[in-house]
Amino acid sequence: MDIKSVKIYKPDAVNFIFGQAHFIKTVEDVHEAMVTSVPGIKFGLAFCEASGACLVRASGTDLDMIELAKANAMAIGAGHSFIVFLAEGFFPINVLNVLRNVPEVAQIYCATANPTEVILAQTELGRGVLGVIDGASPKGIEDESGINWRKNLLRKIGYKF
Repeated sequence: MDIKSVKIYKPDAVNFIFGQAHFIKTVEDVHEAMVTSVPGIKFGLAFCEASGACLVRASGTDLDMIELAKANAMAIGAGHSFIVFLAEGFFPINVLNVLRNVPEVAQIYCATANPTEVILAQTELGRGVLGVIDGASPKGIEDESGINWRKNLLRKIGYKF
C-alpha cells in the first residue's frame, strides 16, 4: 500500500465540499439537493464511480465549476468520493445540512475555501480516502482583539446580527 497526497486545485475564493457517497444516483440527487436548497446556486459536482465503467460522473449549473470538479475528482480518483465546487459568493453553510440528508451521502470530509490536500491510500484495488488536510496549523490562541475581529467579520458578512 502507498500513501499519496493530492492537492485540491481551485481559485482562492472558491469553496468546496468533499465527501463520500455510495451509489451512481448520487450525481442526480446531490444536484437536486443543491438547486432546491439555494435558488440560483452556481456549482459543479463530480462523483467517482467505483464499479462498472468506473467513470467520473458530473453535473452542475456552472460550466467552470463543473470542469473544476471533474479535474479534481479525476486527480483524487478514490472510489465513491464526490466533490462539489461552489462559485464565488456561494458557501457550504447554506447546503451542508441538505447534503448530509441525501440518502447516498455517507461522509463529508471537509467544506472549505482553504488550501486542502486529500490523503489517499493506494492499493491494487484502487484508492481510498484516509483524510484531508484543511488549511494551516494554528499559530497561537485567540486573544481579545481576535475575538472582536471574528465577531465583526461574522456580522459584516451577514451570518450574525
